Amino acid sequence: MANKSTDICPYQRAWTLDNWLRRLLQNPYKIVGEYIKEGQVVMDLGCGPGFFSLEMAKLVGEKGKVISVDIQDEMLQIIKNKSEHEGLSSRIILHKAQPEKLGISEMVDFALAFYMVHEVPDKKSFLSEVASHLKPDGRFLIVEPKFHVSKSNFSSTLELARSVGLEQISEPKFSFNRAVLLKPLYEA
Repeated sequence: MANKSTDICPYQRAWTLDNWLRRLLQNPYKIVGEYIKEGQVVMDLGCGPGFFSLEMAKLVGEKGKVISVDIQDEMLQIIKNKSEHEGLSSRIILHKAQPEKLGISEMVDFALAFYMVHEVPDKKSFLSEVASHLKPDGRFLIVEPKFHVSKSNFSSTLELARSVGLEQISEPKFSFNRAVLLKPLYEA
């Protein structure tokens, strides 16, 4: 999901998104573990080579599902190969999105957008589509890199999220990142 100023990470550099150093600095369990329960349906937006998808598949267990969403077929193929190797392929649904539209139909308990919202060409449309797929008690975690996304740009993303019916729950603290946990705002 690219925009005019930032390109997506090409699949040829997938190794930079899944290596021991990243696991040390961005442990998936520490980032998403408290939000995911067994049996849930969760979504990894801009999943790349599956750094979070595979760990999320372990967290949802045999009865849960992870929808791994990316616009690059090659990234999805990497996840397919890894999930088959780790015996997790039955828990992972691979979904190729378009740059302007996710195009999923499932409702989810949790969605993760890690280091990707700044790459989306139409943030408001993207956030609205994600919000429309959150269950009433669903959660949406956005994490962006401080070195790439300014505080004002992140604040603009939060304003757009509010405008499409998402409410901030908290600001989780992860080193070198800006993060927000959101939930759908449903009227009683």
